[in-house]
Amino acid sequence: MTTDPLLLMGEVDAATSRLLRTAASFDTADLAAASLLPGWTRGHVLAHVARNADGFVNLLTAARTGAALPMYASLDARTADIEAGSGRPPAAHLDDLRRTADLFSEAVAAMPADAWAATVQARKGPWPAALLVWGRLREIEVHHLDLAADYRAADWSETFAHRLLREAASHHATGPTPPSIVLRLDGSEHEVVIGERVDAPIVAGPAPDVAAWLIGRADGALLSVTPDGPLPTPPEWI
Repeated sequence: MTTDPLLLMGEVDAATSRLLRTAASFDTADLAAASLLPGWTRGHVLAHVARNADGFVNLLTAARTGAALPMYASLDARTADIEAGSGRPPAAHLDDLRRTADLFSEAVAAMPADAWAATVQARKGPWPAALLVWGRLREIEVHHLDLAADYRAADWSETFAHRLLREAASHHATGPTPPSIVLRLDGSEHEVVIGERVDAPIVAGPAPDVAAWLIGRADGALLSVTPDGPLPTPPEWI
């Protein structure tokens, strides 16, 4: 998967189209059903994806103009906006998703080349502007999974799954209590090692399923572990 923000927009557009098709299939009862995220309905997840687009537009604007513009006005405001939007009717959710996706695309198109070198203030701290398009793609793909609506990790592209997996592995490895896990991916000769290799369990399977398990979005039922025993529990992901 390319690291060029502009080239990556093709992946964002394709992921957005898939998410919109899923959202268009929901009726009011579907939106009120539970998502994979504790305490959130599908309506909460869709509202979050739309507000995330607004937040990324703010960060792109900050990178382009140099203004001290945060992703969200505050964490309380972010929570309130998601809650307020969660119970909207299906058409309103769909319109919001489309509108904010278009605004994100326009904000990316407006970025001059030198603006991608900026650092912006994301929700959890400073972040390179060059990673904003990847961040948006990650939000769409992971939260599409969270809708629990017949979209699976296996539907992710191999390149997306590998990048997400390595990002999650790096996050876990640098955390306060890094686990020791060796990841073996189907079809790859390379291993991903988290923590200490010595005596670490080996978790093996398709890259999308390993990635989903590593970020807490799957129970690992399709994975194997050596030596035999329960799968380790990965730390909390961002």
